[in-house]
Parts: sequence; structure tokens; C-alpha cells
Amino acid sequence: MTTIAPSAKTATAATTERRRTQLSAPASAVLSAFRVVVGFLFLCHGVAGFGLLGGIDGNGAAVPLGQWPGWWATIIETAGALFVLAGLFTRQAAVLLSGTMAYAYFTVHAAEGLLPLHNMGEPAAMYSWIFLLIAAVGPGTFALDTLRRRRR
Repeated sequence: MTTIAPSAKTATAATTERRRTQLSAPASAVLSAFRVVVGFLFLCHGVAGFGLLGGIDGNGAAVPLGQWPGWWATIIETAGALFVLAGLFTRQAAVLLSGTMAYAYFTVHAAEGLLPLHNMGEPAAMYSWIFLLIAAVGPGTFALDTLRRRRR
């Protein structure tokens, strides 16, 4: 029986991971642009909870400090969006944001009606799936994660 050294297992796993998510150069560049745009748009969504960009009501209102779950969601959304935008710890941030938006959909919107179009949950549902996609395929070529990986 042949035993593979732990470092060889790790190198093999890393190579397999790269092959599994490897995209062509143009596709990876488009993925990077997609990630940046989504990160920026979601950052706008997050900072609205602090009363910026029109606030949560269009008149500059902020989520009350410490209120559950709104204020905490605002913190998670803003920080997560910055990580996704920069491409730093992208997959982890995207998983967290996907779950946050799924939670928002099922606890806030689903009670208002069956379909996202009827319960105003379309953005939450879309963001949940978009972030899940980003978590699955990675940040693309132009990301701090890619730079960190190359330095190792």
C-alpha cells in the first residue's frame, strides 16, 4: 500500500481545486468585473442601513443602533460587500452574504406572499443566488485573493 505524504495530498488537492474552477482568461476577467459590480451594488444596499444614499426609506432614515436583525444585517452586508468588492476572502464573504440574503428572504419577505415578485423579495433572492455563485466559482483574475494565492 502506497502512502502519500500530507504535503503531497495538499498539493494534489490544490491542483484539483484550481482545475475544477479554472476559467479562460476572458471569462475570469468578466467574472472579476461581475464581482466588483455586484460588490459595489450590494455595498450601496448595506450602507443604506446606516442612513446613507437615501437610507432605508428614501429619506435618510437609518436602522436603529443594535436593532435585531436589521442593524446587524447592515454590518454584515457592508463588511461582506467590501470583501467581495476587493476580492479578499471572497468565497467566505460570499457564503455569508448568500446566507444573510436567504435569511432575509425567508424571515421578512416569504411571509408576505408566495412569489418573490409579490412579496418584494426579488432582490434578496437574487443576491442570495448571486453570492452563492461567486462562492462556487471564486473571485476571478483581478482580486486580492488571486494575488495572495500567487505569493504563496
